Amino acid sequence: MKEDSKMDKSTSAAATRSCIKEMKGQLGSGVLSLLQPAPGEHILDIGCGNGDLTAQIAAAGAIPTGIDLSAEAVKRAASAYPELNFQAADIRCYRTETPFDAVFSHAVLHWIPDAPGVVSSIRSALREGGRFVAEFAGSGNVSTLTDAIKETLESEGYAWEGRNPWYLPTAEEYAALLERRSFRVISAQHFSQLAPLKAGVRKWLDSFSGYFFPDVPEDLRLAMYTAIEEKVKPRLYRDGQWMADTCRIRVAAAAVAIK
Repeated sequence: MKEDSKMDKSTSAAATRSCIKEMKGQLGSGVLSLLQPAPGEHILDIGCGNGDLTAQIAAAGAIPTGIDLSAEAVKRAASAYPELNFQAADIRCYRTETPFDAVFSHAVLHWIPDAPGVVSSIRSALREGGRFVAEFAGSGNVSTLTDAIKETLESEGYAWEGRNPWYLPTAEEYAALLERRSFRVISAQHFSQLAPLKAGVRKWLDSFSGYFFPDVPEDLRLAMYTAIEEKVKPRLYRDGQWMADTCRIRVAAAAVAIK
C-alpha cells in the first residue's frame, strides 16, 4: 500500500462506529417488539454495542446479558448502564453453563461471515423451546452504493473481489440454515426501505473506506467519491436528503431438540 493511501485507523474506526450507530438507531425498535421480553427471562443480546437496546430489554423486566466483540463498546455500555451485565465475547465461540430463554441480535450478524458457526453457538446458548430473534442486513442491502463502488473501482483497474465485508443472505437462505441447526423458523421476513444518511454519501463512503478503498491513494479515492455520488444521486438523493437503500432480514425461531 502506498504511504499516501493510508488512513488513521482510529479515525476510520470511529467514523464506521458512528455510521453504524446512526443506522441502528433508525431501525432498532421494530425487532424488539418481535422479541417481547418478559419479566424474569434471561436474554442474551449479541453485539450489544452501546447497550441501549440491552437496557430496553431490561426495562421490560428481563435479565439481559450483553456481549460484544469490542472491549471498548462493552466499556462504554457498562459505563452507561452499570447495573447491567456486559461482557467482551465472540459469539462464534461463546458458551454458557446456564442456557438462556432467548437470544436477541440487532444489526450485527451481517458482519460475521461464519453464519453456520454463529447459528450453532446461538443454539447451544438456548434452552430447548427458547427463542431466537434477530434483524440484520440481507441480500440487496445498500446495493445501489456497492454497485457504484464496484463499477468505479473497476473502471480504475482495481479488482472488486474481497472488498465487500458483509454476509448478506436472502431470508430463505437464512431460514434454511436455521432449520439445519435445530431451529424451527416461526417467521423470516425480507424488507427494504430508504434510510436517511444524515451526513451524506461521502461521509458514508469514508466510514467504510478501510474495506472498499484501502489500497487507493487519497487523491484518487476522493475523485472516486465524487464519481460514486454522481452515479447514485438519481436514486438516493430525495428532497435535499441523501438516503441508503437498506434491505433487512427479520427472523424469529424456536430452538428444538439438537439432533
